[in-house]
Amino acid sequence: MAEYITLYSNSPNPRVLAHIVEVLNRGGLIIYPTDTVYALGCLSNNIKALDRFAKIKEVKLEQAPLSFLFQDIRELSQYVAPMDAPTFKLVKKLLPGSYALIMTAAQKLPKPFAKRKTIGVRISNHLILKQLLPLLDAPLITSSLHDPDEILDYTTDPETLFQRWENRIDAMLADGYGGNVPSTVIDLSVQPFEVIRVGAGEPPF
Repeated sequence: MAEYITLYSNSPNPRVLAHIVEVLNRGGLIIYPTDTVYALGCLSNNIKALDRFAKIKEVKLEQAPLSFLFQDIRELSQYVAPMDAPTFKLVKKLLPGSYALIMTAAQKLPKPFAKRKTIGVRISNHLILKQLLPLLDAPLITSSLHDPDEILDYTTDPETLFQRWENRIDAMLADGYGGNVPSTVIDLSVQPFEVIRVGAGEPPF
């Protein structure tokens, strides 16, 4: 049975955060708030969790358009190819923020991502994630949750999300109503850089 955990951005309980870390370390899947929409995530180094994630999303991890959620640019730098000055300047300007960047992958990514040429990267500005991610031993694999309704793109009510997903996840981290506008996606693996999707983040060019 999945847990419904209420958190508060201004003062998340450290004991609750420690419990969430335990859930993730056991191979758990969580739904959690971001600075854009609620997302599904798991530890990127937990094969059990990644297998469950792939089955739920009906994707192949080697090819799916998923993002790594990092705590900071220093951690991000370990997963992408060395950045030239213009790329680093833009990354530093946009992150943390409501952007998902497509970047050239580092040569030695952990399995099952080792064959990927590019990866999606995010650093969220959400206060709960700023406190949770430093407690983890690996970044999260993350994907936004599209609403099955043809009119709504994203569900903003955490209780509705929990009712829909509780049989497939281990914990729902609720922090009130979420947003309904996804991140702005920018491809930094091509020249010139290309805006793929305009979302919550203001396009920088």
